[in-house]
Amino acid sequence: MGPQVIRVPHLGSLIGSLRVLLLHTPSWGLAADVCCPQTQKSLSRTQGLCVPPFSAEPAQAPSPRPGCYLGDQLVSRTLVGTCSASHPIQGPCSPAVGGLGRPPGLLPALGPAYKTTLCVPTDPGPLPTPRATMAELPVSETPRDPALCSGRFTISTLLGGDEPPPPAAYDNSHPSHLTHGSTFYMRTFGYNTIDVVPAYEHYANSTLPGEPRKVRPTLADLHSFLKQEGSHLHALAFDSRPNREMTDGLVEDETGTNGEKNPEEPVRFGWVKGVMIRCMLNIWGVILYLRLPWITAQAGIVLTWIIILLSVMVTSITGLSISAISTNGKVKSGGTYFLISRSLGPELGGSIGLIFAFANAVGVAMHTVGFAETVRDLLQEYGSPIVDPTNDIRIIGVVTVTVLLAISLAGMEWESKAQVLFFLVIMVSFANYLVGTLIPPSEDKASKGFFSYRGDIFVQNLVPDWRGMDGSFFGMFSIFFPSATGILAGANISGDLKDPAVAIPKGTLMAIFWTTVSYLAISATIGACVVRDASGVLNDTVTPGSGACEGLACGYGWNFTECTQHHSCRYGLINYYQTMSMVSGFAPLITAGIFGATLSSALACLVSAAKVFQCLCLDQLYPLIGFFGKGYGKNKEPVRSYLLAYAIAVAFIIIAELNTIAPIISNFFLCSYALINFSCFHASITNSPGWRPSFRYYSKWAALFGAVISVVIMFLLTWWAALIAIGVVLFLLLYVIYKKPEVNWGSSVQAGSYNLALSYSVGLNEVEDHIKNYRPQCLVLTGPPNFRPALVDFVGTFTRNLSLMICGHVLIGPRKQRMPELQLIANGHTRWLNKRKIKAFYSDVIAEDLRSGVQILMQAAGIGRMKPNILVVGFKKNWQSAHPATVEDYIGILHDAFDFNYGVCVMRMREGLNISKVMQAHINPVFDPAEDGKEASTGRVRSSVSGTLDPEALVREEQASTIFQSEQGKKTIDIYWLFDDGGLTLLIPYLLGRKKRWSKCKIRVFVGGQINRMDQERKAIISLLSKFRLGFHEVHVLPDLFSPDFSLISPITWRAKEIKKKGVIS
Repeated sequence: MGPQVIRVPHLGSLIGSLRVLLLHTPSWGLAADVCCPQTQKSLSRTQGLCVPPFSAEPAQAPSPRPGCYLGDQLVSRTLVGTCSASHPIQGPCSPAVGGLGRPPGLLPALGPAYKTTLCVPTDPGPLPTPRATMAELPVSETPRDPALCSGRFTISTLLGGDEPPPPAAYDNSHPSHLTHGSTFYMRTFGYNTIDVVPAYEHYANSTLPGEPRKVRPTLADLHSFLKQEGSHLHALAFDSRPNREMTDGLVEDETGTNGEKNPEEPVRFGWVKGVMIRCMLNIWGVILYLRLPWITAQAGIVLTWIIILLSVMVTSITGLSISAISTNGKVKSGGTYFLISRSLGPELGGSIGLIFAFANAVGVAMHTVGFAETVRDLLQEYGSPIVDPTNDIRIIGVVTVTVLLAISLAGMEWESKAQVLFFLVIMVSFANYLVGTLIPPSEDKASKGFFSYRGDIFVQNLVPDWRGMDGSFFGMFSIFFPSATGILAGANISGDLKDPAVAIPKGTLMAIFWTTVSYLAISATIGACVVRDASGVLNDTVTPGSGACEGLACGYGWNFTECTQHHSCRYGLINYYQTMSMVSGFAPLITAGIFGATLSSALACLVSAAKVFQCLCLDQLYPLIGFFGKGYGKNKEPVRSYLLAYAIAVAFIIIAELNTIAPIISNFFLCSYALINFSCFHASITNSPGWRPSFRYYSKWAALFGAVISVVIMFLLTWWAALIAIGVVLFLLLYVIYKKPEVNWGSSVQAGSYNLALSYSVGLNEVEDHIKNYRPQCLVLTGPPNFRPALVDFVGTFTRNLSLMICGHVLIGPRKQRMPELQLIANGHTRWLNKRKIKAFYSDVIAEDLRSGVQILMQAAGIGRMKPNILVVGFKKNWQSAHPATVEDYIGILHDAFDFNYGVCVMRMREGLNISKVMQAHINPVFDPAEDGKEASTGRVRSSVSGTLDPEALVREEQASTIFQSEQGKKTIDIYWLFDDGGLTLLIPYLLGRKKRWSKCKIRVFVGGQINRMDQERKAIISLLSKFRLGFHEVHVLPDLFSPDFSLISPITWRAKEIKKKGVIS
């Protein structure tokens, strides 16, 4: 039976990377792999046809000696394989030469770039004549048992991998279900190719330390495939890793493949220990224990829940925004600063990073002062003060923050253990409180207003009872809101998380949920157990002769009427801050909970401040802070940043006043929330393809609402602190904008700039041309812009912030030779323009000669309405000695410009425009092409200027290259408007005069005229110029332009003196 083929229309000619030909020859019956045991290589065998690796050399006839060959290399004289499951083959094989094993047209189908060796058994029997051609691919057969061969040819075995891949996975019941490990799959997809299957390493920015990065093969590598060096074949396209087999598209674990933990591997945390617990501890604080019962008494349970839910709404929206931002790419260390800076750019990111690190450092002081106040109260209760109330806070605070610093310096692992301990203490205190609400009240607790769960007490506490200066909804909101912050504690240690993209969303949202539940539960339970006013006096019981009794306590045998009427009650929900301790089963556990909440929050703020500041220092957005960015140990601990945060915290602890510290911190945190929400909104609204967060449960409009409400809350809390926070952000923002750091983080601001530019560029298509909107848009033939800086500076002066300027560069020569140069120089020239502060574009083309390249530029440069309308060239200084062909091209370019409806400007300087001699660089042939036509056509240029260079001339040229960057002073701009060319000659000097550097220059207009009509023609030109509103008032008429003794090169002053002597003018 003859071969069965599928006709594919010219795939072999259209796709140069086709590596596999499948030939169906049932008479051979071979469908297994052919193994070369001496080299442990495996050559895939399809129906008796062995196609080994390819080569970049043209196909040649292999050696006639029997054996298996890789290219021209004999790798084995013995063939081991199977004809079927019951007929093994072991014997010599010979290369397919001529009609034996080489069907007509087979090698041409692979193309001349591939060298293919065909191994067949020595006596294969009669062969049918195949009909495979360049446009015909044979039909493949379903492979039999793939385990018959111990090895399989893969890219890794070609590169020297020692470990064979796993056995092929093939489902006999479903032949179409093939995996990457299938031999059949390798023959039809991954065989004889250096193309790589998708892998994470091809897209990652970084790899393991000391290991090269895996990269995809370049187009040049795919064209050349394998290069042969001596007797070894090596791949061009891979950064091969030592002692590691290349993967079949599977993403390797970043910690290694052996599964063993590296002793130097930094400590990483999951979402529970690293984010959820840390956020919950930072959210819980002194307000939970000491102020929430008081807020419930003031606002009532209903409004307290509204205050809690409104605060949680802001933090939840921010949490959703954080989740979206953190799942849009890999999150590194830096936390909130990293998220904002990589989303909004260095301007806002840098400013918020600095104030956020400072706020966390001050937050350490705030929580430490809260802890010190509680300890001081205990000392006073037991009559053991240290010095005095204020200094006791300072002493306790400094000692406490020093201990916290020691815990932080011990490493993140010890800090995390301390956080877990604090978490357990707080959980025990919660349980202790809930148990206490169920225990029947003692007489002492009843005298203080606690009566366990009562329905009438719950109903009475549902409504508000405002008292004092802060007795209002927003007053209570401003006091409670700081307790809802702290949701960024987990994100701030993003560099220490195993998987930040999973841990930050999950941990942050779970922390918000559980802390919200705890706030609502405590507010409801304590509002159902405790009355608002109580005296705490055991004798205030209801007796038959006690008189009138008011309040719910009367029903439970207690009379608090007197202290209620005189506002002297010391206990009760609205008077006693330690109500939770009183209600609990064991009061010291609540005190321990207060200690745990304050210390854990202080510790989290200390770590957050150091980590964020370290990342900010490493980015070097601000001067004099890089010293604090150095990391130590396996976790790169910011020891110096810890010490700086410690110093700031001690400075604020000295204040020893909690109410002074808290407002500024809350506003700084709210400022961070506003920018995080705005970052999410801005990234979404720009519709950038790079904005693809894995977390989908967010809304851009909710993020915008969160940003606005955060700013509103800032002013509701403390308006003066809000103004300070916004002022600091604006100052730091303007500083970064002024400095323009050289960073590129792919921010949404860049995406927004593109959207804005695209929208306006497309919108220009609907704008009709009008003379009032004319702008000189220049295509400047500079060659390399740094070779002709004076030309670039001059044109850039009058186009700056006004119109389009494109620097054109023509590379002469064959495309394949000049293409690498084209790809290398473009970015460099653009950076040069930016560094010189020239607002221009750079455009280059490859052409066979200068004129055709300029024609391409004139036709293709620009976009839409933003296309050049003026061609600016330098004067060809050597036109008298240059080759006639180059002069003809130069003049032809000027004529081409007129044909393409361009205006033409030619600039000439006495010193010349090309300073390539000064730069000791290659001469560019754009304006000074090689004299030899052959040399110009081949793209070769002279490496340097021959002869001796005059040092003084070089100095003059170098000075001339910067002449237009300085103030021009009181010079004159002479306009020779000899012929009416449409007014461009007048417009450019007018635009120059509007610039600061040229504003002091005097403009004179010279026109031609008859000697007997000079006054009339002068008045006519002045009248015409006044209609143009150019402000040119000095006009000179030049008579006898064509007389033999007149020369425009002579100074005008000399000419005027001569005319005056003759008495022509007075």
